Amino acid sequence: MPPELAIRTRRAAFNRAIADGDATAIGPLLARDCVMVTGTDSAVIAGRNAQVKVWSHEFAAPRRLVYVRTPGAITVSPVEPIALEQGEWQGSEQPGRAPAASGVYTAKWREMDGQWVIEAEIFVTLG
Repeated sequence: MPPELAIRTRRAAFNRAIADGDATAIGPLLARDCVMVTGTDSAVIAGRNAQVKVWSHEFAAPRRLVYVRTPGAITVSPVEPIALEQGEWQGSEQPGRAPAASGVYTAKWREMDGQWVIEAEIFVTLG
């Protein structure tokens, strides 16, 4: 599968895991030492285990946002097994409802052992 299609497929799997509240499904999409910088308070969540724990906590909340990341451009490096994804995100209480928060994001992906995994994500809240 071409890298861009593989990354878009993995992003769709991440979105499904969030919608389903399945933190276990998120783990394999992340590099062991991944880093996420959140959109509003710029909290840094470092490591796969820490992110899965944060998602588990989020999914257990009685009222939670369902986040959807929509990739725009994916730029694949011609010299290394890495790629940059840029897109828009939104969080809403129910799919199809007006977002409670939204913005832009960027994600760095790396192909490891035949699978594309997220090494870093940065989110910016714009709405």
